[in-house]
Amino acid sequence: MKRTKKFRILFTVLVVVVLGLTIWSDFSVNHSTRKYLFDDIDHLQPAKVGLLLGTSRNLKNGAKNDFFFNRTDAATALYKGGKIRNILISGDNSRAGYNEPADMKAELILNGVPDTVIYLDYAGFRTLDAVIRARDIFGQNSFIVISQKFHNERAVYLARNSGMDAYGYNAKEVTAYKGFRTKLREIFARDKMFLDLLFGVKPKFSGEKITIK
Repeated sequence: MKRTKKFRILFTVLVVVVLGLTIWSDFSVNHSTRKYLFDDIDHLQPAKVGLLLGTSRNLKNGAKNDFFFNRTDAATALYKGGKIRNILISGDNSRAGYNEPADMKAELILNGVPDTVIYLDYAGFRTLDAVIRARDIFGQNSFIVISQKFHNERAVYLARNSGMDAYGYNAKEVTAYKGFRTKLREIFARDKMFLDLLFGVKPKFSGEKITIK
């Protein structure tokens, strides 16, 4: 009986701690990045590079992924609007037949973006990897992150916490039904982000420097 009672107390404390961390991390990210995120392209200052965060072209059921197309449309608008001169696509290419950066590049080219201004980072497995590698591998300390608002908040927080002058351009949101699971994962991704920052987690891969002209 005593062991059961102790277990219940410990479990309750753990739940409270996790819940508290989740609420605090969500508030901190939202509050500290608010002034660096933009929905209106006209309010953005031009930058040399837009960091386009990768995602899959299609969902597991084969349907098109609105996150993918809304992000590539946003990147196209920034380029054609003269707000960025280059696009760095950072995504997952960890298994055969799955290549987020290449798929996004193909879509951008279909949208009329020249391939000469597109750079690919195949080791952007996580948002942390994408942001830190943009600086350490591609030499960018200032850039515009391109994704949905909830994702931009975390990416910009990571970048600015690491000394980068980052802003976010919010791609069109996805309907609540289609985006529910993604946004649910974001809650726990923010908790993990703070743990990564606390323990100084580094990107999975380093590599040779790549110059963005």
